[in-house]
Amino acid sequence: MSGHSKWATTKHKKAAIDAKRAKAFAKLIKNIEVAARAGGADLSGNPALELAVQKAKKTSVPNDNIDRAIKRGAGLTGEVVDYSEIIYEARGPQGSALLVECLTDNKNRAASEVRVAITRNGGTVADPGSVAYMFSRKGLVSLPKKELTEDDVLMAVLDAGAEEVKESGDSFEVLSDPSDLRAVVAGLEEAGIEYETDEVEFVPSMQVELDADAARKFLRLADAIEELDDVQNVYSNADISAEVMAELEND
Repeated sequence: MSGHSKWATTKHKKAAIDAKRAKAFAKLIKNIEVAARAGGADLSGNPALELAVQKAKKTSVPNDNIDRAIKRGAGLTGEVVDYSEIIYEARGPQGSALLVECLTDNKNRAASEVRVAITRNGGTVADPGSVAYMFSRKGLVSLPKKELTEDDVLMAVLDAGAEEVKESGDSFEVLSDPSDLRAVVAGLEEAGIEYETDEVEFVPSMQVELDADAARKFLRLADAIEELDDVQNVYSNADISAEVMAELEND
């Protein structure tokens, strides 16, 4: 799941840092290539590319890699970059649901690999629409609590179109319409509030709390999907409590 849940914390502890870093770089490079292909290599005239480059730099992707991705995406190297966006839907343990977001240059390969990862790890491939209705596309900014109160965050983002501010462990999450995400980030910056991530994500309308056995199965399933090269993001309505998390860490 992308960035904003207790699941993300668990995965961060579980995964090998180098492997996570390489996968994160690959995702960011793909986003740069897609943005450059769609709107050209000039950052000043291509807001989507400018944003993709900002995110890559924030994650410490080397400048040489960024420059090569821009040129490759814009067709300046003679290579053809042609990615398709596809979303697959799946069911996991104990009624959990997953949306799998892919960016691929080979739809058949992506479909086959995602299906195998789901079925071999205890999940079920779901019919189109049978899972997606549980999620809404939202702008989501995650920021560390530090000395902040919920009111501090609300004051900074309310006029920018924020719909909700909620606690999530040691963080606050700010939800908005995707079109208001940049304004929300600007509001935080003007207030001098540091944030960790700002993404457009699929956010579940309600969550399913998993027991320890289901959580083990779910994490194995989610990790197997996320390891695939064509997978950009995995979103879920799974909620793993602090107590269950502690039990898993003692395994």
